[in-house]
Amino acid sequence: MTENASSQNRPTTSAETAAPNTAELAREIKAWGAELGFQQVGIADCDLQLAERRLADWLGRDMHGEMDWLARHGTKRTRPAELVPGTLSVISARMDYLPEYQVDLAQALEDPAQAFVTRYALGRDYHKVLRQRLQRLARRIEGRIGGFGYRVFVDSAPVMEKPLAQKAGLGWIGKHTNLINARAGSWFFLGEIYCDLPLPPDPPAEDHCGRCRACIDICPTDAIIAPYVLDARLCISYLTIEHPGAIPEPLRARLGNRIYGCDDCQLACPWNRFARLTEEADFLPRNELDRATLIELFAWDEDEFLRRTEGSAIRRVGHERWLRNIAVALGNAEPSPEVLSSLAARSEHPSLLVREHVRWALGSQRRLAGA
Repeated sequence: MTENASSQNRPTTSAETAAPNTAELAREIKAWGAELGFQQVGIADCDLQLAERRLADWLGRDMHGEMDWLARHGTKRTRPAELVPGTLSVISARMDYLPEYQVDLAQALEDPAQAFVTRYALGRDYHKVLRQRLQRLARRIEGRIGGFGYRVFVDSAPVMEKPLAQKAGLGWIGKHTNLINARAGSWFFLGEIYCDLPLPPDPPAEDHCGRCRACIDICPTDAIIAPYVLDARLCISYLTIEHPGAIPEPLRARLGNRIYGCDDCQLACPWNRFARLTEEADFLPRNELDRATLIELFAWDEDEFLRRTEGSAIRRVGHERWLRNIAVALGNAEPSPEVLSSLAARSEHPSLLVREHVRWALGSQRRLAGA
């Protein structure tokens, strides 16, 4: 859900006269992608008319909340050649990131004293990992055909990564709006190379959600308001990461111990029985964030927060929102003198946002203790 600066390389040399047969080159690109650690690479054309209509409808219903960047750039988001002139094909790649067995992940959610961080954010910032690999893939292509026009994206700039991945055959967009692969589930990152090569597109993936509604039923805040429709304003990932202000009070108790993101819909998805653990050391947990307690993390001052989250996607929320989120989770924890003491230590925090959530959490603790 982020929009960061992208990595790019736009040589002026045209690749239109490249010697290799395009079908042969496409096969080579997929093989090189596998050698670089991607679990799958596919190729899409640039026709996103259906995705464009759906995006316009979603934005028109204000379901993007305060993610104003999703409404910027006009049709550049859904028309790749407007964003990167000369784009003829999109190379889409996915990389697994699941760092632990799902049964262990579920147990972490069930412990109210433990801080739950979405599993994609436990290790090194995925933007950096995938961007470097995609750059290496582009250089492999250059080594084969010479200079060509391209630009690399990893959850960055106005790119419709999931519709493009579906068109490239990497999976289908499920009812929870995540991409699902029939052989690998949904625990993977996506990245793209926009290029001026006329590569043959892969067949798009077909939808296999059927009548299943497990993700809809499990959502803690009922954010999946209809199949394939997510109201970001209700989504815990949005509330804990993208939303800059106060978390709506009626939703706070529903956050449980989730302090950064939410994985419930993926845990509930039956296709994730095929998910595999990541082979990337960069995606394994750092600073024991997969087992840290709420009280431990709430004690971090800003310097420690910045030090412990260096190179992590978590850093982008900043220390203030970090404390805001943990205060809510502490308000949902089992009442104890330790929890009350932890909250009281932040009751005079300089940030009005933090103080307000601490006050709510203290009140919640008193209500829970009296229940």
